[in-house]
Amino acid sequence: MKAVILAGGFGKRLRPLTDTTPKPLVSVGGKPIMEWQINWLKKYGYDSFIITASYLPEKIVEFLGHKKLGVESEIVIEKEALGTGGALKNVEHMLKGEEEFLMVNGDNITNLNVGEIKLGKNAAALALTQLRSPYGIINTEGGEITSFVEKPLLENCWINSGVYKMTPKIFGYLPNSGAIETETFPELVKHKLLGGVKFHDCYWHGTDNVKDVEEINKDFTTKKIF
Repeated sequence: MKAVILAGGFGKRLRPLTDTTPKPLVSVGGKPIMEWQINWLKKYGYDSFIITASYLPEKIVEFLGHKKLGVESEIVIEKEALGTGGALKNVEHMLKGEEEFLMVNGDNITNLNVGEIKLGKNAAALALTQLRSPYGIINTEGGEITSFVEKPLLENCWINSGVYKMTPKIFGYLPNSGAIETETFPELVKHKLLGGVKFHDCYWHGTDNVKDVEEINKDFTTKKIF
């Protein structure tokens, strides 16, 4: 089965870590993010990877050339950044014969079970995870504080995890350049072709900034992630 890893971001908010390293190769838990992602998806039968690269693509070529991860990989280098939608559109010729495929943002760490993402009639389905409060929560009763909860998961708030299962139907809705999140997904919603699968019991953390990397590194020492 095939999976696409979007690896074209500049990672500006991760500087100085990304001054000389593309965001998907930033190390967390002792390994590059991309290595964690490939090993995670291998468990679910994904053995062929398309990597879309734009910023410092030679570093990704070097990494996959030297790292023996037991999968087939092909790197597609964009001459200019195409955005998440344009990046997928750019590799249409490599996927249009597939019944379905997976796409993941190359900057997240998660262990969610991608086998649970079902498409049905949809062109795409998003894996949804619960939003974690960036702040501690205070519970009160009758004007008295009863407890403090440090950065809990918010039960009824769901976010896009950056993990998508798709069919080739998606290509009819993609821009040549632009974001899939703002240009494609709203159109799919209008046509009732976008599904969402909620994951309650999984680990998920984005790597938007240096603080995120520090938190993930801490989680690797205190939690069973993989």
